[in-house]
Amino acid sequence: MFRLKHLAHAALALPLLVAAGHAELSVRFIEGAPKDRFEIKNQGACALPASTITLDLSTSQGALIFDVTDRGAGVEVFQPFEIVAGQGAFTSMPTIVDGQNTVDLTVSSLSPGASIAFTIDVDDTLGAREITVTGSEISGAMVRLVGDAGPQTALFGSDATASVSGLSC
Repeated sequence: MFRLKHLAHAALALPLLVAAGHAELSVRFIEGAPKDRFEIKNQGACALPASTITLDLSTSQGALIFDVTDRGAGVEVFQPFEIVAGQGAFTSMPTIVDGQNTVDLTVSSLSPGASIAFTIDVDDTLGAREITVTGSEISGAMVRLVGDAGPQTALFGSDATASVSGLSC
């Protein structure tokens, strides 16, 4: 009788444990020529609700900036902001000024497994090769996610990735 009672309680609790999912946002920077790329993916089990995702390069090891015009703080080659995946997830398009080191991306939601990606030129302002950004130069840049649960942050590592985890659904 004792075992049956505990099994019944466990059976009732199990669906609650399975239903309690999480969202995890992974962000990857890919150095490219002539365009650099940022990929943002919901690696979690539930949809990410309406949120603002901020990429803040001001804390990066290479003092990185966005180079979006042929005039301004950027060096040599420039590339404007261009969405290449997940355009439907954006609620508005960001405005980026040449030399800016942050961008706010507003999304309506992001389903499990869904991605958004954009290309742009990123330059470092400290290194010998300003037009090439290595993983160690983006290290320390911040991803900030602001949604229903308040702000969550993560830093890029030397592998050029950041992960905002522990977001409950």
